[in-house]
Amino acid sequence: MSETSSSRPLLRRYQTLLTDYLRPIRGRVLVLTLMLFAGITLQLVNPQILRGFIDTAEAGGTSRVLITRAALFLALGIVRRALTIYATYVTQDVRWRTTNAMRRDLAAHCLTLDMPFHNSHTPGSIIQRIDGDVNVLSNFFSQFVIQIVGNAVLLVGVLVLLFVEDWRIGAAFVGFVAIIAAVLAKSVAITAPLWKEFRQADSEVYGFLEERLGGTEDIRANGGVAYALRQLVKLERVVYAAFRKALAMATALNWGFSDGMLALGSVLSLALGGVLYMRGEITIGTVYLIFHYNTMLRWPLNELARQVRDLQSATGSIERIEELFDTKPMVQEPPADRAQALPAGALALDFTDVDFGYEDEGNVLRGVSWHLPPGDVLGVLGRTGSGKTTMTRLLCRLYDPREGDVRVGDVSLPDVPIADLRQRVGIVTQDVQLFEATVRDNLTMFDAGITDEVILDVVERLGLSPWLDALPEGLDTVLATSSAGLSAGEAQLLAFTRVFLREPGLVILDEASSRVDPLTERLMERAIDRLFADRTAVIVAHRLATVQRADKIMILEDGRITEFGDRVALAANPGSRFAELMRTGMDEVLV
Repeated sequence: MSETSSSRPLLRRYQTLLTDYLRPIRGRVLVLTLMLFAGITLQLVNPQILRGFIDTAEAGGTSRVLITRAALFLALGIVRRALTIYATYVTQDVRWRTTNAMRRDLAAHCLTLDMPFHNSHTPGSIIQRIDGDVNVLSNFFSQFVIQIVGNAVLLVGVLVLLFVEDWRIGAAFVGFVAIIAAVLAKSVAITAPLWKEFRQADSEVYGFLEERLGGTEDIRANGGVAYALRQLVKLERVVYAAFRKALAMATALNWGFSDGMLALGSVLSLALGGVLYMRGEITIGTVYLIFHYNTMLRWPLNELARQVRDLQSATGSIERIEELFDTKPMVQEPPADRAQALPAGALALDFTDVDFGYEDEGNVLRGVSWHLPPGDVLGVLGRTGSGKTTMTRLLCRLYDPREGDVRVGDVSLPDVPIADLRQRVGIVTQDVQLFEATVRDNLTMFDAGITDEVILDVVERLGLSPWLDALPEGLDTVLATSSAGLSAGEAQLLAFTRVFLREPGLVILDEASSRVDPLTERLMERAIDRLFADRTAVIVAHRLATVQRADKIMILEDGRITEFGDRVALAANPGSRFAELMRTGMDEVLV
């Protein structure tokens, strides 16, 4: 069994993420590191210059020496400020490059996941993982390691210089710094689960909002606004409680404890410096140096505390992101040595003893077996829930059957590369997905390799030129999905063209003409005739009129085939279920 991300040690998981996303921009990371260490050097040197200035002034040194030291101190301060400004720019550049790369990878991974995943996760919760959780990691990628290492170096540098001044002072400060570091390290394990709980609650709010905003029309029309708002308030209260709990724990462990210890450090530095000065063992400049270095300790310790707090928050996001990366599609690509391409032209279809059910539910299809020769048209009839649409999803390999075999073009579907299958199988449903882009991009699915000449030729062959000519700017017409730029019928016509451009060997129509007006339906009928030419087709329908062009008829009931055969022969057989439905005007019977 392969090792999952969640089973690896925490530090190794952090290292894997940093290595993967910082390696491509290692040059910028190196520049940022060099600037950081240059700034640390200046921070350690500047107090030494001030100590010399104070001791020189106390000893009655010349103005020239004092001015030289002051000028040097000022120059180094300006250089340090310039380094800080440029480092800020590089930090933001690193932050956006790494997080955008992760967003891209997460989005691409989600697009490879199959229907069980998308059925169990709302689009809002997925968006929150791809964007919200990645935003939390922006500091983790851009500064975390550099700041941790840099501030650790600064901390060690200050302690070493304090040891150089007096070993007693150095030992005292090492003691209380070690206590602070131990508490900060322990706090990660305590607060990380709390931050993960907060991120999960926040994700659920996004999922709720996405669902409710998508159903705004129904909610308002049926008086559900107040209920939706009450549910939103409940979810937001959970988010607030989780955030408050995590923040309170982090603040108590990090800021409260470290600030208290640093206050003790100030007392310690003044007391030790005062005693040693009174004994004549150090100069007044050295007293200042000790106090200044104690003040400097506050910066790296506070930064380390902040980084630890960010790490605590990032840990929950990292775990959720890794969980997403670890989620694998149930529908897998075939091994390279077993992969087979589908044959050219119309595709034969075969179901052999197929059983299928969704996740933990019972079987929707039970022992389904049938064969359709290449180039034939199959009409599938049945009540809602009988398994019609499920069968088409198996043909597109959105799912794999629990038992049995599905073959397309005499090739078992698990042996067909998924991209090849999706290219050769075209499907049109009653719900067409449109994008806020031009008609051209919606037809080609943003494939710039398909020329306008090819598009216009397909439109002409399908008999849809009048539809395209009626659009304000033809192929350049921008579809505003938010304002319903196309009617349901026009969207179906676009979907027919989109499928035809792929030159599939199998076409599936799943209730494709159930919501169109008579004029658009006539256009669709002509388009379907051309679309079905030299292709195998499956028509899923509730209405008899929809399957009149079918060569074969299948009737499903409760996941089983109750009748299958030649349409003309079944219609002529008074004892067939199909003939009975025709006599009774079966449109209502199959609903």
